[in-house]
Amino acid sequence: MKNILIKNYYLIIAIGIFISVLSTKIDFYKAVILLLEFIVILEVVKMVADFIENQKVRLRFVIDMFIVFLIRDVVILTSYPEKKHEDILFLLLVIFVFFIFRVMALFYSPTVIKKRLRKSK
Repeated sequence: MKNILIKNYYLIIAIGIFISVLSTKIDFYKAVILLLEFIVILEVVKMVADFIENQKVRLRFVIDMFIVFLIRDVVILTSYPEKKHEDILFLLLVIFVFFIFRVMALFYSPTVIKKRLRKSK
């Protein structure tokens, strides 16, 4: 049982967050928005830490940060009683474009290209 809990630590974290949301009586959508804001802050901190260590900004962190930020905006817009469907669709389109950029960043990053060149030699 202990091994299962150690391997699935995210389950314990999710249960803890769920219990804290229930105990504080925060609306669920507000809790989701706060968690997404936390993830955005986490991505910014990772980007800054990576810049300090490697003296370069990885495109992956920037794109991930924008995707999560836009998802947060979609959640906020969908929680409004008077929804503007055009705004939501526009944000979803922008998320899709950033997702394509994210996939391209995975396949065409300088490290991946260098690995492909080494394998071809």
